[in-house]
Amino acid sequence: MSRLLPIPLSALLLLSCALNASAHGGAQHEQVVVAPDADWATRHMAEEHHITAFDAGVFFSLHDYDSTGVWASEDIRRTYGLTDESTSHISETKKNAVVQTVLDMFDINKDGVISAEEFHRKDAEGVKLPDFGMGPGHHGDDEYEYEIHHWEKYHSGDDVKEEDLNHPEDIEHFKKHEEMERRQEEWERLERSGVVVGNIPAKFRVN
Repeated sequence: MSRLLPIPLSALLLLSCALNASAHGGAQHEQVVVAPDADWATRHMAEEHHITAFDAGVFFSLHDYDSTGVWASEDIRRTYGLTDESTSHISETKKNAVVQTVLDMFDINKDGVISAEEFHRKDAEGVKLPDFGMGPGHHGDDEYEYEIHHWEKYHSGDDVKEEDLNHPEDIEHFKKHEEMERRQEEWERLERSGVVVGNIPAKFRVN
């Protein structure tokens, strides 16, 4: 049986804020089930965004992270979750191959980016983003991923108690918060003491 670790009040407050901030229209996302043979984009939208009704424009805009109107290489990498720690075991060669494959499929004028118009045209032709077998494409922060993949599945009711947060995912999540708080407290302690040695370039330190 998993042992419940003490959960800092600040962590619980932070989680509460994350849940409230990410809820749509005041209600949490609902778990979405898609057909086993659904294409990768459909499964991505269901698993990562809890959205089932969307078109090419919605998908493109949602993953145009800096609102430039085009998908550059970094947008493609992020959409496929290749900047997330869950894909850290995948080589850069494979990640670059994913990006190049998507560009080859959708970048009609071969200028190195995919415009919204190009994405629409290829989608209308039946061209779909391929599944490279590298996961559903995690690209939210830790709070978002924890909420959408764990909290809403196991703790979505209004009567969640602290003792209910005893799953391995809960324990690991709040351990991260404890470590962040510990580092912040240590930083503040060093700042109060005067000079923070860690901020001094090594060549200027007296050994």
